[in-house]
Amino acid sequence: MSDTGKDQKPVPAGDGPAEEETAANNNVEETAAEPAAAEAQELSPEARVAALEAELAEQKDRLLRALAETENVRRRGQREREDASKYAVAGFAKELLSVADNLRRALDSLPEAEAKDERTRSLRAGVEATERELLAVFERNGVRRIDPDGERFDHNFHQAIFEAERPGKRGGTIIEVLQPGYVLHDRLLRPAMVGVAKETRKPEEPVESADTVT
Repeated sequence: MSDTGKDQKPVPAGDGPAEEETAANNNVEETAAEPAAAEAQELSPEARVAALEAELAEQKDRLLRALAETENVRRRGQREREDASKYAVAGFAKELLSVADNLRRALDSLPEAEAKDERTRSLRAGVEATERELLAVFERNGVRRIDPDGERFDHNFHQAIFEAERPGKRGGTIIEVLQPGYVLHDRLLRPAMVGVAKETRKPEEPVESADTVT
């Protein structure tokens, strides 16, 4: 008999391939059961309520933001429509300013005291009526004339053409209107061209020298 049979030892029942496969399957099942148990713990009623409330709050915030943005777009569109309607005559009004200027120049060129005959007086009266009607049409459409003689200079509505010292006038006071300005509602169409008073310098008092002998 060979010694090979003597050297072989019986294999324990628990160490076979079948038992190893069973142990591996058990490990897989235990690994799969852990996330399920964790998920079951996370989806407890209290946790689900909290998660739903958080989601509801987020959706509500998104809805409020969307509504606010929609309202802003609506208001912006309404403001743009109002501005378009309010300032639609701006270009046309600017074209008519020269007409108003020429009517005023015509009246200034012929003072009322120099209108001697009836025909001249009638002509001047007709030009005056035309100017009044044009200015009335301006007013009805939101165009207002700026004639700031004696007012304080305002760079938003006035354009300084010259400065001059004028006794009795405070510096920055408008002393002459060379051309009137116009505004359309609250928007400037043309600044008034004006002359502005300079700040009058006070004469310096002579300073007596300390070495002056009395």
